[in-house]
Amino acid sequence: DISSKNGRSIAENFLAVKAFVMVDVSYSMADTDAGNGKSRWEVANSELEKLQNQMPGAVAVGCFSSIAKFCANGVIDAPNGGTNVVEALALLKHADGSQIRLILISDGEPQDGDKGMKIARTFKSKMDTIYVGREDGHGRKYLQELSAQTGGVSLRQDASQLNLLNQNIQLLLGA
Repeated sequence: DISSKNGRSIAENFLAVKAFVMVDVSYSMADTDAGNGKSRWEVANSELEKLQNQMPGAVAVGCFSSIAKFCANGVIDAPNGGTNVVEALALLKHADGSQIRLILISDGEPQDGDKGMKIARTFKSKMDTIYVGREDGHGRKYLQELSAQTGGVSLRQDASQLNLLNQNIQLLLGA
């Protein structure tokens, strides 16, 4: 939309991006524990839409499950596959070393966590993480360690409070 409105290519618009938000879309994001019977994926998509409306052109979106991809339209894919954090980090790595804030959002444990940690150690930029799973989920600790590898911030957000995702991303952008 932004590219169409201002007559610039997606690449040109990417120069104005303040944050690259990478969202987990593995099967567990279909869990309907995000309030009002909605799935984590539905609420995450809604919150990303709000964020992009409030900050047009400032937020790039990607998603990952078994593979990672850039979502030029700002809409994350429907839940499928596993949690391949290695693919997510490889895509985020393209913005590493820039002024773009890197934010990874996930609700679970990665398939190859050790390799993900090794990749995180190579980042020049700080990477923030937001855990959106159950309070007792094991992925929380992994995301804390992942962001610590880069000097980033790690937030925890219970799945039932996923409607605060937009606010938490904006808090990170202001930090």
